Amino acid sequence: MQQMSKGANVDLASLSEASGPITVVLGWTDPSGAGEADVSVLLLDSDGRVRSEGDFIFYNQPATADQSVQLLGKTPTGSGSEDRILVDLRALPPEVERVLIAASRDAPATFGDLNDLRLSVSDSAGEVLLAFDIDDATVEAAFIFGELYRRGEGWKFRAVGQGYEAGLAGLATDFGIGIDEDDDQSQAEPKADEPTEVDGSAPAEPDVQPTKVENRRRPGRVRTAKKKATLPKAAKVNLAEHASWHDARLFSVSGLRSNQEREARATSTLLAVMAQVPEFGRRLTARFNAPAGTIQTFTEASFKHGDSKVRPDGIIRVARAGRIWTALIETKTGGNPLKLEQVESYLDVAARHGYETVITLSNDLAPDGEHPLPVDKRRLRKAALRHLSWAEVAHEAHMLCHHHGVANPAHAWLLNELLYYLRQDNAGCQGFQDMGPAWVPVRNAVASGTLRLGDKRAMQIAENWEKLIWQLCLRLSGETGLTIAPVLRRRRDGDATVRRLQTVTSLVENGRMSAEVRVPSAGGPVLIEADLRTGQIETTVEIPAAERARTLTRVQWLLRQLVDAPPEMRVEALSPRRTTGPCDLLKNLQAEPGLLVPEGGAQITSFRLTLATGMGTKRGAEEAGFVRTVDTAMDRFHQQVLQAIKADAAAEGGG
Repeated sequence: MQQMSKGANVDLASLSEASGPITVVLGWTDPSGAGEADVSVLLLDSDGRVRSEGDFIFYNQPATADQSVQLLGKTPTGSGSEDRILVDLRALPPEVERVLIAASRDAPATFGDLNDLRLSVSDSAGEVLLAFDIDDATVEAAFIFGELYRRGEGWKFRAVGQGYEAGLAGLATDFGIGIDEDDDQSQAEPKADEPTEVDGSAPAEPDVQPTKVENRRRPGRVRTAKKKATLPKAAKVNLAEHASWHDARLFSVSGLRSNQEREARATSTLLAVMAQVPEFGRRLTARFNAPAGTIQTFTEASFKHGDSKVRPDGIIRVARAGRIWTALIETKTGGNPLKLEQVESYLDVAARHGYETVITLSNDLAPDGEHPLPVDKRRLRKAALRHLSWAEVAHEAHMLCHHHGVANPAHAWLLNELLYYLRQDNAGCQGFQDMGPAWVPVRNAVASGTLRLGDKRAMQIAENWEKLIWQLCLRLSGETGLTIAPVLRRRRDGDATVRRLQTVTSLVENGRMSAEVRVPSAGGPVLIEADLRTGQIETTVEIPAAERARTLTRVQWLLRQLVDAPPEMRVEALSPRRTTGPCDLLKNLQAEPGLLVPEGGAQITSFRLTLATGMGTKRGAEEAGFVRTVDTAMDRFHQQVLQAIKADAAAEGGG
């Protein structure tokens, strides 16, 4: 991988021999939880301007008409959030000379509020070719991360790193797009006057022609106000005569008696929906650098392997511009583990037949992108190996069905049926559900004080704790439509082994495991702590106080919002340069708010809210299981506390 500096450029052909579409990834972390950034792409001709509004790809127009450029949506990651863009350079019209990769934020948020701004480019085999880190963002509301541009018969990449205070509208206008911000008008008449030319691009190389605007066709105007997502229609009146009657479902879990039957039905169900719902199929295949094209899926295919035959669970084929991309699928359901020998045999088959990827699908999670199996790297020279969790499949289906919307109402219903199937216990596709056999020994060792560093079982629990938090974020993201992700600071937490060792150290020293979760509009990250000594799960958030003149008024402002919150919640008042302050239970404060006023008249700048929930002792997701109670604790805190207090409540209440 080549690390780029601002202004540098590189020939893409010198970095990879792969000829398929590339994937551009923009990433960041949002420590404030104030909201996400939205990516956009502009296709520019030799004059440095768009040919029409169709060359502006953003949230209201997520793909070009020919699918050569496609926004693939946001994905929470171990270090914040990523937005991925699929670009098929070979399919771009010859008039397109430059492809600008940008992002924007809604005012008053700026890119200076985000950490770890970065861009990377991967080839069609999934190999990361280059990376560009941006560390000088300040007040910009829009940012050009980089650009792809033609040079001769090939393409080069330039690291730009240029910001705009005017936001998305200012960025688009500078390159010839007319903007209509009216929510009630989807598209306005063409502009009467040509927009003012402002050079927002990176410095051109000497062989780039100067800008010419005198005889140009004016593009139409586009609406930057975000379109509302299409939600499924409300359920009709229930005509069942008895409560025991169940709605007929397209994908039934009845009659599944063995692991083999579960795997076969789950695979066939998923692949069928992928082929029939283009938006869903593309979201999943784009994770593996597949081109945007016609998707066909298959089961019951066998291949010769040595003296025997192997039969993968499924096959995905994507046709695009005369080229076919193929992936073999290996599926596991329930607690069944992936088998190294089986997966390696599929890699051999893929390499022999010229297939690009082997995809494993199970309830295991790979938050850091590392495959769960220690596959011999030599087998990955000709075919990529990727992993997908059933939890991630359900997340993508839920986001499309309930938040982002799909073009065809029948497709929304189809996704709903898939979701119903995946959530049935007998389907075996519920995602991470078990802390593993090391849970009880580690829990008992913590209780007795005998746990020590170097215990391999503790490292297993630390790894499973990360998987549990990752799945919790996926589930909450689907339910809320927000991008909820673990908070990992790249410089401190980038190495998974070091990060898990920190968790083991915390278990040894104080019996606790902790994780921070970023929830937009929560005012700050939510801290989740599992205390194995006390049997409690604590969820904590720190929120800014309203800018009121009197200290007591700030306390009363908070209590008005928490009128329906659990009375046993702890509330702590914090002052400048102090990490602790007056603290009491909410039920006591509702009777006597003055208990939270600091002595000596110190001003309250923020409040720390902590809610404790009983922790399950069993290792699984049953009612008394640890996995279930972590979910319950976070759901309870989100519904009863976070939704009562918004991030901008302090500003609204101030005065």
